[in-house]
Amino acid sequence: MKKILLLLLLVQTSLAFAINPVNSYVKLTVKGKECILLLYNKTPQHRDNFLKLVREGFYNGTLFHRVISGFMIQGGDPDSKHAAPGALLGEGDLDYKIPAEFNDSLFHKKGALAAARDNNPEKASSAAQFYLVQGKTYTAKELDRMEELKFEGEKIPAYQRAIYEHMGGTPFLDHNYTVFGEVVKGLDLIDSIAALPTDSNDRPLNDLPMEMAILTPLATRKLEAELKGVPYKPNIFRRFLDLFAK
Repeated sequence: MKKILLLLLLVQTSLAFAINPVNSYVKLTVKGKECILLLYNKTPQHRDNFLKLVREGFYNGTLFHRVISGFMIQGGDPDSKHAAPGALLGEGDLDYKIPAEFNDSLFHKKGALAAARDNNPEKASSAAQFYLVQGKTYTAKELDRMEELKFEGEKIPAYQRAIYEHMGGTPFLDHNYTVFGEVVKGLDLIDSIAALPTDSNDRPLNDLPMEMAILTPLATRKLEAELKGVPYKPNIFRRFLDLFAK
Protein backbone atom coordinates (compact mmCIF):
# COMPACT_ATOMS: atom_id res chain seq x y z
CA MET A 1 0.00 0.00 0.00
CA LYS A 2 2.81 2.38 0.92
CA LYS A 3 4.53 1.67 -2.41
CA ILE A 4 1.33 2.49 -4.30
CA LEU A 5 0.89 5.75 -2.41
CA LEU A 6 4.53 6.66 -3.05
CA LEU A 7 4.10 5.94 -6.76
CA LEU A 8 0.95 8.07 -6.90
CA LEU A 9 2.74 10.91 -5.12
CA LEU A 10 5.65 10.65 -7.57
CA VAL A 11 3.28 10.77 -10.56
CA GLN A 12 1.38 13.72 -9.06
CA THR A 13 4.61 15.64 -8.46
CA SER A 14 5.86 14.86 -11.95
CA LEU A 15 2.57 16.02 -13.49
CA ALA A 16 2.81 19.28 -11.56
CA PHE A 17 6.29 19.77 -12.97
CA ALA A 18 5.00 19.05 -16.47
CA ILE A 19 2.16 21.55 -16.10
CA ASN A 20 4.39 24.26 -14.66
CA PRO A 21 7.56 24.70 -16.75
CA VAL A 22 10.34 26.93 -15.48
CA ASN A 23 9.97 29.52 -18.26
CA SER A 24 6.91 31.23 -19.72
CA TYR A 25 6.55 31.96 -23.43
CA VAL A 26 3.93 33.86 -25.42
CA LYS A 27 3.22 33.56 -29.14
CA LEU A 28 2.54 36.93 -30.76
CA THR A 29 0.86 36.90 -34.17
CA VAL A 30 0.36 39.88 -36.48
CA LYS A 31 -1.25 39.37 -39.89
CA GLY A 32 -0.08 35.78 -40.14
CA LYS A 33 3.52 36.45 -39.03
CA GLU A 34 4.53 35.40 -35.55
CA CYS A 35 7.26 35.58 -32.97
CA ILE A 36 7.81 33.92 -29.60
CA LEU A 37 8.39 35.99 -26.47
CA LEU A 38 10.26 34.71 -23.42
CA LEU A 39 9.11 36.41 -20.21
CA TYR A 40 11.91 36.90 -17.69
CA ASN A 41 11.62 35.32 -14.26
CA LYS A 42 13.77 38.17 -12.91
CA THR A 43 10.82 40.53 -13.41
CA PRO A 44 8.02 38.50 -11.78
CA GLN A 45 5.47 41.31 -11.41
CA HIS A 46 5.68 42.25 -15.09
CA ARG A 47 5.74 38.59 -16.13
CA ASP A 48 2.67 37.68 -14.10
CA ASN A 49 0.71 40.74 -15.21
CA PHE A 50 1.50 40.09 -18.88
CA LEU A 51 0.52 36.42 -18.57
CA LYS A 52 -2.73 37.39 -16.86
CA LEU A 53 -3.66 39.79 -19.65
CA VAL A 54 -2.72 37.30 -22.37
CA ARG A 55 -4.71 34.57 -20.64
CA GLU A 56 -7.75 36.87 -20.49
CA GLY A 57 -7.44 37.68 -24.20
CA PHE A 58 -6.86 41.35 -23.42
CA TYR A 59 -4.32 41.94 -26.19
CA ASN A 60 -6.28 40.21 -28.93
CA GLY A 61 -7.41 42.87 -31.38
CA THR A 62 -5.27 45.66 -29.94
CA LEU A 63 -2.94 47.41 -32.38
CA PHE A 64 0.70 48.23 -32.79
CA HIS A 65 -0.16 51.91 -32.75
CA ARG A 66 3.31 53.52 -32.60
CA VAL A 67 6.01 52.39 -34.99
CA ILE A 68 9.36 54.15 -35.38
CA SER A 69 11.92 52.54 -37.68
CA GLY A 70 15.30 52.17 -36.02
CA PHE A 71 13.73 52.52 -32.58
CA MET A 72 10.80 50.30 -31.55
CA ILE A 73 7.23 49.13 -32.18
CA GLN A 74 4.67 49.82 -29.43
CA GLY A 75 1.26 48.30 -28.74
CA GLY A 76 -1.21 47.24 -26.10
CA ASP A 77 -3.28 50.44 -25.82
CA PRO A 78 -6.79 49.23 -24.86
CA ASP A 79 -8.28 52.19 -26.75
CA SER A 80 -6.82 50.85 -29.99
CA LYS A 81 -9.22 47.90 -30.28
CA HIS A 82 -11.99 49.89 -31.90
CA ALA A 83 -10.10 53.06 -32.85
CA ALA A 84 -11.10 54.97 -35.94
CA PRO A 85 -8.54 55.11 -38.77
CA GLY A 86 -5.97 57.82 -38.09
CA ALA A 87 -7.09 58.42 -34.50
CA LEU A 88 -4.35 59.43 -32.08
CA LEU A 89 -3.52 56.54 -29.74
CA GLY A 90 -1.17 55.91 -26.85
CA GLU A 91 -2.98 57.35 -23.84
CA GLY A 92 -5.06 54.28 -22.97
CA ASP A 93 -4.21 52.09 -19.99
CA LEU A 94 -5.69 50.01 -17.20
CA ASP A 95 -6.37 51.47 -13.76
CA TYR A 96 -3.11 50.39 -12.15
CA LYS A 97 0.64 50.47 -12.72
CA ILE A 98 3.40 47.91 -12.27
CA PRO A 99 6.33 48.93 -10.03
CA ALA A 100 9.64 49.24 -11.89
CA GLU A 101 11.75 46.07 -11.87
CA PHE A 102 15.16 47.20 -13.09
CA ASN A 103 17.91 44.63 -13.36
CA ASP A 104 21.39 45.39 -14.68
CA SER A 105 21.45 42.11 -16.62
CA LEU A 106 18.25 42.96 -18.53
CA PHE A 107 18.84 45.56 -21.21
CA HIS A 108 17.43 47.05 -24.40
CA LYS A 109 19.03 44.82 -27.01
CA LYS A 110 17.25 44.26 -30.30
CA GLY A 111 14.21 42.09 -29.63
CA ALA A 112 13.83 43.18 -26.00
CA LEU A 113 10.28 43.30 -24.62
CA ALA A 114 9.79 46.29 -22.34
CA ALA A 115 6.99 48.16 -20.60
CA ALA A 116 5.91 51.60 -21.73
CA ARG A 117 5.17 54.23 -19.10
CA ASP A 118 4.27 57.86 -18.55
CA ASN A 119 6.59 60.38 -16.93
CA ASN A 120 5.96 59.31 -13.32
CA PRO A 121 8.89 59.78 -10.91
CA GLU A 122 8.84 56.15 -9.74
CA LYS A 123 9.23 54.97 -13.36
CA ALA A 124 6.35 52.58 -12.78
CA SER A 125 5.18 50.78 -15.89
CA SER A 126 1.94 50.88 -17.80
CA ALA A 127 -0.19 47.88 -16.93
CA ALA A 128 -0.93 47.23 -20.60
CA GLN A 129 1.30 49.00 -23.10
CA PHE A 130 4.60 47.47 -24.15
CA TYR A 131 7.18 47.79 -26.89
CA LEU A 132 9.59 45.59 -28.82
CA VAL A 133 13.02 47.05 -29.54
CA GLN A 134 14.40 47.30 -33.06
CA GLY A 135 17.07 49.90 -32.38
CA LYS A 136 20.32 50.28 -34.28
CA THR A 137 23.97 49.34 -33.91
CA TYR A 138 26.40 51.66 -32.09
CA THR A 139 30.11 52.24 -32.41
CA ALA A 140 32.43 51.93 -29.44
CA LYS A 141 32.89 55.71 -29.46
CA GLU A 142 29.13 56.31 -29.42
CA LEU A 143 28.76 54.00 -26.43
CA ASP A 144 31.68 55.72 -24.67
CA ARG A 145 29.96 59.06 -25.10
CA MET A 146 26.65 57.65 -23.89
CA GLU A 147 28.35 56.39 -20.75
CA GLU A 148 29.73 59.85 -20.13
CA LEU A 149 26.62 61.90 -20.85
CA LYS A 150 23.65 59.62 -20.22
CA PHE A 151 24.96 57.30 -17.51
CA GLU A 152 27.19 59.80 -15.70
CA GLY A 153 30.29 57.67 -16.15
CA GLU A 154 28.69 54.34 -15.28
CA LYS A 155 30.09 51.69 -17.57
CA ILE A 156 28.03 49.51 -19.87
CA PRO A 157 29.10 45.87 -19.26
CA ALA A 158 31.41 44.50 -21.96
CA TYR A 159 29.02 41.77 -23.10
CA GLN A 160 26.21 44.33 -23.47
CA ARG A 161 28.47 46.66 -25.43
CA ALA A 162 29.29 43.81 -27.80
CA ILE A 163 25.59 43.20 -28.42
CA TYR A 164 24.87 46.91 -28.96
CA GLU A 165 27.78 47.10 -31.42
CA HIS A 166 26.92 44.01 -33.46
CA MET A 167 23.21 43.29 -32.94
CA GLY A 168 21.88 46.69 -31.95
CA GLY A 169 19.33 48.07 -29.54
CA THR A 170 18.42 51.22 -27.65
CA PRO A 171 20.94 51.55 -24.78
CA PHE A 172 19.77 55.06 -23.88
CA LEU A 173 16.57 53.50 -22.46
CA ASP A 174 18.41 51.28 -19.97
CA HIS A 175 17.61 51.96 -16.30
CA ASN A 176 14.56 54.00 -17.33
CA TYR A 177 12.07 51.44 -18.64
CA THR A 178 11.61 47.90 -17.35
CA VAL A 179 12.77 45.18 -19.73
CA PHE A 180 10.82 42.02 -18.90
CA GLY A 181 11.33 39.68 -21.84
CA GLU A 182 12.75 39.14 -25.30
CA VAL A 183 11.96 37.66 -28.69
CA VAL A 184 13.57 34.22 -28.94
CA LYS A 185 12.12 33.26 -32.32
CA GLY A 186 10.77 35.30 -35.22
CA LEU A 187 12.82 38.46 -34.71
CA ASP A 188 12.13 39.51 -38.30
CA LEU A 189 8.55 40.34 -37.30
CA ILE A 190 9.86 43.52 -35.66
CA ASP A 191 11.77 44.55 -38.79
CA SER A 192 8.76 43.90 -41.04
CA ILE A 193 6.48 46.09 -38.90
CA ALA A 194 9.11 48.81 -38.42
CA ALA A 195 9.44 49.14 -42.21
CA LEU A 196 5.76 49.97 -42.75
CA PRO A 197 4.59 53.51 -43.65
CA THR A 198 3.14 55.59 -40.80
CA ASP A 199 1.30 58.88 -40.33
CA SER A 200 2.60 61.99 -38.56
CA ASN A 201 1.82 60.38 -35.17
CA ASP A 202 3.83 57.23 -36.02
CA ARG A 203 0.66 55.16 -36.34
CA PRO A 204 0.84 52.66 -39.23
CA LEU A 205 -1.36 53.65 -42.17
CA ASN A 206 -2.88 50.16 -42.14
CA ASP A 207 -3.99 48.71 -38.81
CA LEU A 208 -1.86 45.96 -37.28
CA PRO A 209 -4.05 43.99 -34.84
CA MET A 210 -2.30 41.39 -32.73
CA GLU A 211 -3.19 38.03 -31.23
CA MET A 212 -1.41 36.44 -28.27
CA ALA A 213 -1.42 33.00 -26.71
CA ILE A 214 0.58 31.37 -23.92
CA LEU A 215 2.64 28.40 -25.04
CA THR A 216 1.55 25.12 -23.49
CA PRO A 217 4.04 23.04 -21.45
CA LEU A 218 4.49 20.62 -24.33
CA ALA A 219 5.01 23.44 -26.85
CA THR A 220 7.47 25.01 -24.40
CA ARG A 221 9.59 21.86 -24.17
CA LYS A 222 9.63 21.50 -27.96
CA LEU A 223 10.60 25.18 -28.37
CA GLU A 224 13.42 24.97 -25.84
CA ALA A 225 14.80 21.88 -27.57
CA GLU A 226 14.66 23.76 -30.88
CA LEU A 227 16.45 26.79 -29.38
CA LYS A 228 19.19 24.46 -28.14
CA GLY A 229 19.49 23.00 -31.63
CA VAL A 230 18.52 19.49 -30.58
CA PRO A 231 15.52 17.35 -31.55
CA TYR A 232 12.75 16.86 -29.02
CA LYS A 233 13.20 13.22 -28.00
CA PRO A 234 11.42 12.56 -24.72
CA ASN A 235 12.16 9.41 -22.78
CA ILE A 236 9.41 6.94 -21.93
CA PHE A 237 8.56 8.70 -18.67
CA ARG A 238 8.34 12.10 -20.43
CA ARG A 239 6.14 10.60 -23.15
CA PHE A 240 3.82 9.44 -20.40
CA LEU A 241 3.73 12.92 -18.92
CA ASP A 242 3.13 14.43 -22.34
CA LEU A 243 -0.11 12.50 -22.52
CA PHE A 244 -1.43 14.82 -19.81
CA ALA A 245 0.00 18.02 -21.30
CA LYS A 246 -1.44 19.90 -24.23
